[in-house]
Amino acid sequence: MAETLITAEVDFDIQGKQTGFLRVPHSVHRSAYGWIPMPIVVIGNGEGPTVLFMSGIHGDEYEGQIALTKLVREISPEEIRGRIIILTMANFPAAQAGLRESPIDTGNLNRTFPGDARGTATEMIAHYIEETLMPISDYAIDLHSGGTSLTYPPTLLRGRGHSPKEGAKLEALQTAFDLPYAWLFTGGGGRTSTARTAMAAANRKGVVSIMAELGGGGPVVPDILHRTERGLRRILHSLDMLPGYRPDEAHGTRELNAKGSVYAYHNGLFEPFKGIGDPVAKDEIVGAIHHPDTPWQEPDLVPSPHEGIVLSIRALGQVERGDAVYQIAADAIS
Repeated sequence: MAETLITAEVDFDIQGKQTGFLRVPHSVHRSAYGWIPMPIVVIGNGEGPTVLFMSGIHGDEYEGQIALTKLVREISPEEIRGRIIILTMANFPAAQAGLRESPIDTGNLNRTFPGDARGTATEMIAHYIEETLMPISDYAIDLHSGGTSLTYPPTLLRGRGHSPKEGAKLEALQTAFDLPYAWLFTGGGGRTSTARTAMAAANRKGVVSIMAELGGGGPVVPDILHRTERGLRRILHSLDMLPGYRPDEAHGTRELNAKGSVYAYHNGLFEPFKGIGDPVAKDEIVGAIHHPDTPWQEPDLVPSPHEGIVLSIRALGQVERGDAVYQIAADAIS
């Protein structure tokens, strides 16, 4: 086991369902020997793979947190084969506050891996996930959404794999999750990745990993939540970990490559001209930025530097120079 200051209230080798907390040391004025209570659940039953499910890496992303919370309550050890490890609020301070970053140390967990065993709270959490949880996992499923500022359709994100065998496993997870879109990465990753994300942490430890963007903008969308809950069970069934589940017919997934983002170059209020899934031509005007503080001023038009379809859209009307207002993707190239 890697060096860590975090104490687990669960035993990863015990069978059955265990619930408890990862105690992240946090000494402050009101609590000299206190700790942050990061919830963790371990469900084990006999031989089989280990799957690490995570949500709340960004605290303002909600569908994954609800779906995993329901999974904890609804799945019994007798139903599964293998082991499931669940972190519903992976960056607990951020998730408790409903913020992308931790209010304790401004840490963005998905930009902090591999972390630091003796660093800030967010750094300690990143280190524990990468050095303690990833090495005992075969698969990692990381659930996100667009958070406060962006909205995505239900979209799986994955690499192509670092070997034919890993590629086949990633394709199988995509088929099982059965979301409308899949964003395929065209490069990077691998065992020597220097990226700071949870997916890169999984790659460095040889864990087969996918993530998902599931809505965003603040509300919880019932259809997206249903697709998420359905997809989690379909994934477990595809890994022979939920033998009693009977999956329904797959809907199919459109594979995409990201082309890039469209950015605001002016401050003001953004009026989008496109919606999720709409086609976009290169240099097409896709929105306007209005200036209520000088209403006689003409709006600034926003062109797209990319051709494709809208994969995500800004959820907030107010924009500043440098804010992404769209993400554009195109059908994946084989």
